[in-house]
Amino acid sequence: MNLIDEIPNRLTSNNTDSLIDCSNTQLQIIDQWINSNKNYPKILISESDPILFLSAFVAAVTVKCPFFLCNPQWGEQEWKQVNELVKPNLLISQGKILDYQNPSNHHEILENLIMIPTGGTSGKIKFTVHDLDSLTASVQGVQKYFQTPNINCFCTLPLYHVSGFMQWMRSLLTNGQLIITSFKTVEAEEWINFNPANYFISLVPTQLHRLLQYPSLTHWLSKFQIVLLGGAPPWLELLEQSRFYQIPLALTYGMTETASQIVSLKPSDFLGGNNSCGNVLPHAEIKIYDQNGEELKANQSGIIRIKSDSLMLGYYQDNFDPQLRINCFTPDDLGYWDEQGYLTLVGRQSNKIITGGENVFPAEVEAVILSTGLVKDICVLGKPDQYWGEIVVAVYVANYKQVSEVELEQAILGKLSKFKHPKLWIPVEQLPRNSQGKINQKQIKQLVSSSLSESDRTAV
Repeated sequence: MNLIDEIPNRLTSNNTDSLIDCSNTQLQIIDQWINSNKNYPKILISESDPILFLSAFVAAVTVKCPFFLCNPQWGEQEWKQVNELVKPNLLISQGKILDYQNPSNHHEILENLIMIPTGGTSGKIKFTVHDLDSLTASVQGVQKYFQTPNINCFCTLPLYHVSGFMQWMRSLLTNGQLIITSFKTVEAEEWINFNPANYFISLVPTQLHRLLQYPSLTHWLSKFQIVLLGGAPPWLELLEQSRFYQIPLALTYGMTETASQIVSLKPSDFLGGNNSCGNVLPHAEIKIYDQNGEELKANQSGIIRIKSDSLMLGYYQDNFDPQLRINCFTPDDLGYWDEQGYLTLVGRQSNKIITGGENVFPAEVEAVILSTGLVKDICVLGKPDQYWGEIVVAVYVANYKQVSEVELEQAILGKLSKFKHPKLWIPVEQLPRNSQGKINQKQIKQLVSSSLSESDRTAV
């Protein structure tokens, strides 16, 4: 496949000519670098403009260079991490190429590798290593599961993130169409006259919630072929509202390490009342184990372990060897299968709170509190405590200023076991989330610490 020739066929845009011109120019510069250094450069791609991003992608893939997708919004500390980890040769940004003048100390062993960033919740950047085989396996799994020959994508998510990047790959590899726009244009109803009947759209729960506030956008959203929902756990009220308005939701479970979704719920199952993550896709296999490594039966919650044709080769590091690719992956997730093969996520093992000897999973507590309608965003976490071991803390954004702690407590009475109730409620104006809706755990813990310090000073 000649990628440059494919661009006009795949991308719905008036700027394909400029994309092709930019790619050809970048190709010439990269070729010159290869000829001068007798090696392939490691390339960082940092483009917020979708056209410039795709032109850089096409150039890097065409010459088989290893490249790293980067978030243009990273700050100084993140870029320092990237430079120390990658030791890049070239940076493509704003359509231009910068030569770092770093020595080229790798060989053909890295050619055709695509590094996608992850680690946004921890604050420490890692790159998952994929190749065209793993990305193709992901695309074919989605294509087969949803039984659609062509995948047309309406993309509002950033292309440097796996959630946006795989929309491009699905359209490219299935002869589908790709529309790229910002979420702001959707909220502004600039696309309200576009018929999305044959298109997939991928949203995170906060985006879906915002669209459902507008009757016209709710009706428009219901016309999509499939609305993929992932990135963070949805709350029950959001799912019930979506079902009421007949939104063809496909809840998903996946990650950067698996090149996006490996489990998905079909819209017909969702509209029929199913709130699980769905069934495993044909290119993947998931098993549930206990702490001793024993495989569990249906309805027994345990540790998720993944095998998949779309699984990353590993995490990038110095002297990375793609021949030593991993064959299974154990994320931090806990879940269980039911008798029909539907997966339900329970929470993250590392986020589990043990209070007074009882296990509390933040996702369950968050869902119940959100269902009260008193808060519009929330994060539940554990805080060390001498008496309880840990206490449950709720950091929340209220729906209106007068929401009191007593009101919140009364609203969840009978809906949660008493030991799962937050012992500490912290109101904030906004939670530290990234563009995919995930909480930055480091920042939220700092926020809790600073709130407690402030309350101590006030008490004095």
